[in-house]
Amino acid sequence: MNPPSKPFKIDKRQVYEAYLQVRSKDGAAGVDGVTIEQFEADLKGNLYKIWNRMSSGAYFPPPVRAVSIPKKSGGQRVLGVPTVADRVAQTVVKEMIEPALDEIFLADSYGYRPGKSALDAIGVTRERCWKYDWVLEFDIKGLFDNIDHALLLRAVRKHVTCPWALLYIERWLAAPMLQEDGATTERTRGTPQGGVVSPILANLFMHYTFDLWMARAFPHLRWCRYADDGLVHCRTENEAWIVKEALASRLAECHLQLHPSKTKIVYCKDDRRKGDYETVAFDFLGYCFRPRSVKGPRSQNLFCGFTPAVSKPALNAMRSTIRDLKLRKRTEVTLDDVARELNPMTRGWIAYYGRYTRSALYPVVRYIDQTLAVWIKRKFKRFHHRLGRARLFLAKIARENPRLFVHWQLGASGGLA
Repeated sequence: MNPPSKPFKIDKRQVYEAYLQVRSKDGAAGVDGVTIEQFEADLKGNLYKIWNRMSSGAYFPPPVRAVSIPKKSGGQRVLGVPTVADRVAQTVVKEMIEPALDEIFLADSYGYRPGKSALDAIGVTRERCWKYDWVLEFDIKGLFDNIDHALLLRAVRKHVTCPWALLYIERWLAAPMLQEDGATTERTRGTPQGGVVSPILANLFMHYTFDLWMARAFPHLRWCRYADDGLVHCRTENEAWIVKEALASRLAECHLQLHPSKTKIVYCKDDRRKGDYETVAFDFLGYCFRPRSVKGPRSQNLFCGFTPAVSKPALNAMRSTIRDLKLRKRTEVTLDDVARELNPMTRGWIAYYGRYTRSALYPVVRYIDQTLAVWIKRKFKRFHHRLGRARLFLAKIARENPRLFVHWQLGASGGLA
């Protein structure tokens, strides 16, 4: 006798490929405490369970585990960490719904989309700040925590035609959260920041809440949005205030609100704009846009331009990451070991923050070299009380092997290279 067919047709290959994506991103254990390594101990069996339950309609997601992480701007952000198995299941659904949803999203929505990046958003913002005198910078307070389920599901049902994808999205939205104190909280709104499907669901919600509304209400203005952070370029200060008030009303209709301290109106001051205004800078996606002295493309003469460079919070976060490695005390490792640990991080920082005004990264370069010099002083007895000599020794290494550390290739490592 043939086994009964499953109500939902899900290919086992889809589940395996979803697992490969989850594994590549690593990630912490969920409420069951199962790590990726433990999940892989019975990989075939675990993937079969996911496929079998999803195909039969019997997959019910476990609670997500609440994890508090510090924000760059201060305070705490609560992530909802699903189990490894649930991340695989969510990835199966994300891969199913993403192509159709991405087709409807507008060009100036940049967050969490294939083929688009934060650097794309920075680049287009840089160009538009040259063309428009004013910017409304806005941030939505607790977007992921406050998305209205009824409004979101209305949009999901309009665009998601796959019945099993729709079923599991509804279940994920209703999955409770296990708090850090052990209490379980039922959720009636929001989609956990940390869930695999959460970014695309948030994008769909904001597509209707902001993107399409902006196209209707202010079709003559350019805007850019990355998840809950966005910008609207305006021609006058008064126009920026009008947009801000209208946006606040629109968000209220959708049960959201502007973040009061992260939303502001900015004058894009440069040599062509002679107005004197208090607010002439804003941070966006780790970059700070403000007036800076820049060289002309032809004459090389300095002039004041409104340009992006790595922001102070981002610099502080990089220094904090280096500090948390506690390299200065780890004298049992070799310099090659330190390079292998540091280089992937610094390579990523340079690739992202070095795209515009690369020289703004020099403070981090100097901080890394200072950390390495202290490490040398502590590791080798002949330098124990001679930090200056340790620096000279590090400079000698940099001259002889300039490719040992990625940051030495920036060309301004505190005089080392």
